[in-house]
Amino acid sequence: MLRIAIEAVGTATVIVAIWYLLFSRYNRRRGTVVLQWVESACATRGRLVETKWLSASRLQAHFSFATHWFENARITIKLLPRPVPIQWVLCLWRRQKETLTFEADLDYSPNFQLEISRHRWLTQRPKEISNPDRNWTISRPGPVVLTTRTEWTHELTPVVNTLMTSRGHSLLTVRFRPDSPNLAATIPLEALADEEATAAFLTVLKDLASGASASRH
Repeated sequence: MLRIAIEAVGTATVIVAIWYLLFSRYNRRRGTVVLQWVESACATRGRLVETKWLSASRLQAHFSFATHWFENARITIKLLPRPVPIQWVLCLWRRQKETLTFEADLDYSPNFQLEISRHRWLTQRPKEISNPDRNWTISRPGPVVLTTRTEWTHELTPVVNTLMTSRGHSLLTVRFRPDSPNLAATIPLEALADEEATAAFLTVLKDLASGASASRH
C-alpha cells in the first residue's frame, strides 16, 4: 500500500513538473511575440533596452524613446498563470484578461491626478424588450462619462476626448499623476492582435500624453 502511494505521488509530481515546463514555455513564447510587436511598432521612435521575466506569467521590458515621446518607459505583460493549474482555473473563473501595461514619464508632468476605468454593460435582449406587442422606445446613446470629480477642469478634456474616440476604445484603465510614472495605461492582449494594432495603441498613448502635457502650457 505504501509503495502504491509513493508511486502515485511520484507520478503526480512528474505530471505537474511536465505541465509547468510546457506551459511556462508557452507563456514565454506568447510574451516574446507580443514584445516583438511592441518593438517593431516603435522601431522608428524607440528601442528595447532590457527585458526580464518577473515570474512564469509576467514579463517586463524597458524602452528608450526619442525626445518628446516618453521617458523611463516600461511595459509589463501579464499572462494567465497557465503553469499553475489551480491559479489558471481561478483566473478563468474570474474571467481575468491577459494584459499589457505601459508606464512612462512625460516631458511635462501633469498638474492633475486622474484615474479612468472603462466599463461596459451588456444585455442579452430579454424577452420583455424583444416582445413586438410592447411599444418600447429604444435609444442608442454614445459613451457616458461617470465622474467623482466635483469640478471638470479644462485640462481633462483632451484626455477624455482621446479615450472616447474609436482608437482608444480598447483601453481598460488609464492613470495620470504628477509623480513618476506620470502615465500608466492597460490594454487587454486580445486587442493587440498584430504589429499594426500595437502601433495604433502607441499612437493613442502619444495622443494622451500630448493632451496631458498641453495642460502645462
